[in-house]
Amino acid sequence: MSATVLIFGWGNPSRGDDALGPLFVERIEALALPGVECLTDFQLQVEHALDLEGRQRILFVDASVAAETPFTVTRIGPQKDASFTSHAMSPESVLQVYRDLQHDDPPPAWLLAIRGEKFELGEPVSAKAAVNLAAAVAWARAWLA
Repeated sequence: MSATVLIFGWGNPSRGDDALGPLFVERIEALALPGVECLTDFQLQVEHALDLEGRQRILFVDASVAAETPFTVTRIGPQKDASFTSHAMSPESVLQVYRDLQHDDPPPAWLLAIRGEKFELGEPVSAKAAVNLAAAVAWARAWLA
């Protein structure tokens, strides 16, 4: 049986603030919360629709240059978009694949976009992004309670 809540963060830990998704997951996973499963990957792919089975809530987490500081949270739903046929997918497109496979609506899902500033290869997470990450983790602890 799967945990009822899935936290899925993605990004490249070698590209500065792009590591925010995996770092967020690492911090939530360290809390060892019952009923919460954490997954990470470099990008979302069609196969990730299978990870949504049996969930009651899903939180997708990624770094963003467009998010307000420190982060934004948006309720999302299934949607076919340009990423549907690409190598890297949007969370909405993953939800659409779930719907197409299961012939049912996916579990309720949200996108947590953590504001990042610097995404250069080989750079560490910026000081501003680290503050934004801490704020996002604090918000998530309340969301998960």
